[in-house]
Amino acid sequence: MGEYFFMFIDVVFGFIALFLLVKFLGKSQLNALTPFDFISAIILGEFVGNALFDKKAGITEMAFVIVLWGLLLYIVEMISQRYKGSRGFLEGQPSIVIYQGRLMYDALKKNRLDINQLQHLLRDKDVFSMEEVEYALLETDGKVSVLKKSDYQTPTKSDMNIPPSPVKLSRTLISDGEVIHDNLKEAKLTEQWLMQELKQQNFSSVEEVCYAEWQEDQQKLLVMPYYTNTNDE
Repeated sequence: MGEYFFMFIDVVFGFIALFLLVKFLGKSQLNALTPFDFISAIILGEFVGNALFDKKAGITEMAFVIVLWGLLLYIVEMISQRYKGSRGFLEGQPSIVIYQGRLMYDALKKNRLDINQLQHLLRDKDVFSMEEVEYALLETDGKVSVLKKSDYQTPTKSDMNIPPSPVKLSRTLISDGEVIHDNLKEAKLTEQWLMQELKQQNFSSVEEVCYAEWQEDQQKLLVMPYYTNTNDE
């Protein structure tokens, strides 16, 4: 009877500790945004599970490993937020696997993704033929984001007897108050043009902008400032 009581105490403590840890670290551990987040969530569960059936491990040992692991995760999160250059290494970067309707085999090979796996991911997006895809991005969580060709978008222009128009991929020009010079160059735009556009939208500097993207198909710059009011959530 005593063993069940101690197991009850361990389960309750582990539940509360993991709940508080997830609250502290944020929602990324729940969403498993990256493979690292997914593995971290599994390891946290293993820590608690092993402690329940290890007679030598009690609440003190369980608390130590949970706090230590949570501290390491917190340090990694702080590094990725403070040093933007580390995000690609720590969190990974999306890869374009289909570009302008062409299959990018090198990107598939680099991410160890075969054609059958790609087709499975596309079907999960209601795409049953690669002919429908203009752009496909393999995200850091292993999912695929798809931008269909104009003929296959809903409602389709072919059904409405409207001539197809070229599909353009939006480019991020500003992220976290910093200009993405590579994307600016690919869009054949200049930093001087970007500053003029920002001034027209009442922004005096790049540091005031949280996110900005160039929507080439609409010839429009979408600018989003830093919002701090969460009353509408």
